[in-house]
Amino acid sequence: MPKTVIETETALQKLSDLRHQMVQAGVQLYLVPSADEHLNEYLPPHKMRRQWLTGFTGSAGDCLVGMDNAWLFVDSRYHDQADLEVALDLFSLCKLGQKGQLTLSQQLKSLLLDHPGWILGADPLTVTSGHAEALTGLMEKSGGQFKAVEGNLVDTLWKDLPEPIRSRVFALPEAVSGEALGKKLSRVRAALLETDAEILPVTKLDQVAWLFNLRGQDIPYNPVFMAYAILTPDQAFLFTDSDRICWEDLSTLKQHVEIMPYDGYTEHLKKLSTSKSVLIDAKHTTLATRQWVLEAEGQLVKASSPVEMLKAQKNQAEVAGMYQANLASSRAKVRALAWLYTQQKAKQPVTEETFRQALEQFYSEEPGFFGLSFNTISATGKNGAIVHYGTPSPKTRLKQGELFLVDSGSQYLTDIWAGTTDDTRTVAIGKPDALQRKRYTLVLKAHIQCAMQRFPQGTNGAQLDSITRSALWNQELNFGHGTGHGVGAFLNVHEGPNGIHRMAETPLEPGMVTSIEPGFYETGWGGIRLENLYVVVELPNSPNEEGTRWFGFDPLIYIPFDKRLMIQTALTSAEKQWLKRYHQQCQKRVSMGLSPIETRWLDNACKL
Repeated sequence: MPKTVIETETALQKLSDLRHQMVQAGVQLYLVPSADEHLNEYLPPHKMRRQWLTGFTGSAGDCLVGMDNAWLFVDSRYHDQADLEVALDLFSLCKLGQKGQLTLSQQLKSLLLDHPGWILGADPLTVTSGHAEALTGLMEKSGGQFKAVEGNLVDTLWKDLPEPIRSRVFALPEAVSGEALGKKLSRVRAALLETDAEILPVTKLDQVAWLFNLRGQDIPYNPVFMAYAILTPDQAFLFTDSDRICWEDLSTLKQHVEIMPYDGYTEHLKKLSTSKSVLIDAKHTTLATRQWVLEAEGQLVKASSPVEMLKAQKNQAEVAGMYQANLASSRAKVRALAWLYTQQKAKQPVTEETFRQALEQFYSEEPGFFGLSFNTISATGKNGAIVHYGTPSPKTRLKQGELFLVDSGSQYLTDIWAGTTDDTRTVAIGKPDALQRKRYTLVLKAHIQCAMQRFPQGTNGAQLDSITRSALWNQELNFGHGTGHGVGAFLNVHEGPNGIHRMAETPLEPGMVTSIEPGFYETGWGGIRLENLYVVVELPNSPNEEGTRWFGFDPLIYIPFDKRLMIQTALTSAEKQWLKRYHQQCQKRVSMGLSPIETRWLDNACKL
């Protein structure tokens, strides 16, 4: 619904105050990105600067503020959501991917045509080194300038800034991490040497958590904690307050790591960087870190962080934990869908919110439940077109003839396994119509096409993205988001460097976990998304006679697809065989622990 007058007036005052700060900083443009000092996707409350300024709650999207205008740039996942949340008379909404919509770079170029010499400012702690380099080049080429503005301008205005979350930091048992800390540090150091760098600063929290086999709860949905790290050939430094770590874990940690105060990162990095070669990952290191290295006259080595790739290739214990966690998550989702069926049969009303509550209760009843991995998307009817619809309504009932989309996930931790989950199912409420069945079947075909694909070593996600979309493309249909994203092992639900999308250049390797989630969305009609998690595995009889290694996907999620929405005659024989085997495995793997009513629902749902 549109912004109220009071909300609009508040947003206008915030913009006015920010523009006053921009004048003091000597900039005509100021970038407020969605990321914080650790480049987080999900932010702690006191770092939600873009949301505080614009009202937009999506997890991605950047705001550009000028002296007279302001722009919010959002991708296709958030087009409809931003329309509802943002005061459109104050912020020009740039819907990336739509015809005629400008990107941030294009908008800057356009502004500089009329205003040469303008300066773009940004907090160097909230932009990556690579993005800052790109902005610097763009501004200089267009007759402007990029300026790193020390001290975040939004923070100076945010009077009721929330208190930071300060959770307990705990170590993972080796049975869960699969690798002792000393061995892991040695492996990362060996990879660091191959880059010809001596110093590795670590900015991202999931990299810090993985590197030291530690976890926390400072960030919503992600089991990480606020920290920096620096690794050298013979030392490791962790910058976080030691009193947050229980003494048993602290004692073991200190055998390999020197723990220092969080605020000591900057000065210690400068000290270590003097006349040393320092690895700067353009995608995962902040501009501020690069500046501090240069201030110390360190030498920059531009390369990908070895932590990112090593973290993505899960070891046997991590993969085993992902199987266990996703089986628990599958059982919870099956129980929720069975509950929905019984409510419908009894003609009891169900809203988006009551379903969310039921689902999350089922999650919490599974052993080892640690929390959600992201905010549950429970979207019926036209709300399904909002790809990241994160506000299930207690008033919006599930109605006959609508599609209902549920995208959810959880985190699980036990003494012997742990994992992160993410899955989406779209189901019919009542009897589906012909158009719903046609579109659902096309999305299902796309999912199966990717899930059963075999591919040689060296294949990247961009190649598989195109293969996945073929069934939809042949009907001149498409979806704006990527086909899949990497998933951490009891870490962030979105992680790199692997993924399945048009920009995914990293080859897929065994042990990597990815989602496969094609979809279709139409504003005013609704949405369809079908998502499972899969682990990349090496196929039997690989390598082949030519010496080529061949890989494929093994499912982690086991939830039946809605057979009422399938046009089975439109499936190929290979697709039917894959679907039959998958449903048989759903029935076999998930049935343990279900009630008789839930078992009957599952048995019926799995019969094709």
